[in-house]
Amino acid sequence: RHVFVDSALAQQAYEDTALPIGLGQTISKPSVVGRMISLLLEGAHPRRHCLEIGTGCGYQAALLVRLFQRVVSIERLEGLHTRAVQTLSQMGHASPHLRLYHGDGMLGVPQWGPYDAIISAAGGDEVPPAWLQQLAVGGRLVAPTQLPGQAGQSLLVIDRVAHDRYTRQVFEQVQFVPLK
Repeated sequence: RHVFVDSALAQQAYEDTALPIGLGQTISKPSVVGRMISLLLEGAHPRRHCLEIGTGCGYQAALLVRLFQRVVSIERLEGLHTRAVQTLSQMGHASPHLRLYHGDGMLGVPQWGPYDAIISAAGGDEVPPAWLQQLAVGGRLVAPTQLPGQAGQSLLVIDRVAHDRYTRQVFEQVQFVPLK
């Protein structure tokens, strides 16, 4: 994790805390990253294609590329996207197994879908319809979401069980940067 934060924060990299990565964004707490990936893996079968919304510094993408055959990650902030491309390339993750995009994560990356797994590093009031459309039947989506009548965000897990049928489960509360 120390590779993905500014050198001034390297000594704090392995504390279970979110750290700033610039442009008003953060790298998530390791425990939250682990929990979200664990939830994702419990339901994503097969584990071929994964879409990550919010590349940030590239930390989670580096973990996901070890678990899925292909990871597509999208970041809306150009500065973070550029930094993630450089860091991941230096680590040897620049390959056909990992594709990084700069763009609007709310739209997903339809040209590489459908995805067996979708994970979001930003929270909104609802899951964008494009994500649900890009989720394969049998796939799983994990995203922090502000649910109606609830204070704060919770981890929302959505499984696509048929072409037009989804199941939803709500897990613990979390705090993520807003989905924009």
